Amino acid sequence: MMKIVYIIPGSGGTFYCQNCLRDNILAEAMRKAGHDVMIIPMYLPMFSDSETPTANAPVFFGAVNLYFKYRFPWLRKMPAWLLRIFDAPLLLKFAAKRAGSTRADGLEGMTIDILNGESNIMSDELQKLIQWLSETEKPDIVHISNALLLGIAKEIKDKLQIPIICSLQDEDQWVETMNAPFIEQVWDLIAEKTADVDVFIAVSKYYGEKMRKKLNIPEAKLKTVHIGIVTAGYPEDKSFPDSPAIGYISKISEALGFGILAAAFLQLKADERFRDLKLYASGGVTKDNLNFIRSWQRKIAQAGFAADFIIEPEFELHDRIEMLKKISLFSVPVPGGEAFGTYLLEAMAAGVPVVQPDAGGFSEIIAETGGGIVYKPNDAETLAEILKRLLNDEDELKRLSECAATAVRKQFDISNFIDNTLKVYQELYAEPQSRNQKF
Repeated sequence: MMKIVYIIPGSGGTFYCQNCLRDNILAEAMRKAGHDVMIIPMYLPMFSDSETPTANAPVFFGAVNLYFKYRFPWLRKMPAWLLRIFDAPLLLKFAAKRAGSTRADGLEGMTIDILNGESNIMSDELQKLIQWLSETEKPDIVHISNALLLGIAKEIKDKLQIPIICSLQDEDQWVETMNAPFIEQVWDLIAEKTADVDVFIAVSKYYGEKMRKKLNIPEAKLKTVHIGIVTAGYPEDKSFPDSPAIGYISKISEALGFGILAAAFLQLKADERFRDLKLYASGGVTKDNLNFIRSWQRKIAQAGFAADFIIEPEFELHDRIEMLKKISLFSVPVPGGEAFGTYLLEAMAAGVPVVQPDAGGFSEIIAETGGGIVYKPNDAETLAEILKRLLNDEDELKRLSECAATAVRKQFDISNFIDNTLKVYQELYAEPQSRNQKF
């Protein structure tokens, strides 16, 4: 048995966070496989589907605490017991709903301080984390969720004398939205900190190669492990709805391409053959995106289709599965793509074909499953044409549905995710400097 600590930035549970899900799914599966697992949330509480979640540590580097210490330096001298009030779960969840708590713009300085780990604020927080790990957990291995947290790696590695593993998943989605002067500075800092990591695990070959070049990671330190999901609970035989419907599961935002899908939906509705088409969207709305969503609600209402544009307010696993039962096709047309797209596995596990831009890790996942179509350029006109073609071809829709459901259960089930991750751990412990450590 192995004692594993996963350090994961939380999202507060206010929107569908695929990276949170990926890390929680892995941690819960490792626990069920017999390993002693602890999740340490950073910044905000975790978003998890588990009804009996893996025991979590307190939130470290609490977002509210950090914000007030940066904004009001005199608070740094306040007693620790008083500052802990800012880390209360209800306060952190409230903060997650506010504008700016889950985007990089305006948080460049804090990101740089986390990577440096040298400011008084970050140093104090890091020492609390190391003390807690040393006294409470004493792990065999620490697995850090993404490279934006690498400022904590060296100190943990040196003090606890244990290996550090770091996943690579969508760091660019955060860094590239920063104010321009900070982008290269942050990438340079991350590249500098890669020396403190024993092994990197990329969620797709595409993203691993991209980050290897960007961060100068030695090939020997880089592995690829595709994400997996618990496929039990998804319908095994897809029944397509009488009226066609398109679905979207992710944070509902312009940055993740929802505007492209909404525009494609309006183009399809202009065709008499698709006047009964519906669009379902799930994944949560943060304050930053309220005006964006309301503008699309107005446009669609003005076109006379308000009743066919449905935003599902709940997005826990059973809610997502129920929504997937109601749709014919699925698309999250993220400009530039993403490192992977856990939502693709969810849709395909339910037998729903996916239609994604030919970008990021999407092409890799769809090529391996055969459960969808990729297209380019990523604009509403091209997407609408692909959706229209598939909705008019019942045989092709069924073929893609069967390929999707079969491939996800065979290639992307949680069992493969566990086995492939454990293989990386085992290879690390087989190295000479680690042979004296117990696996």
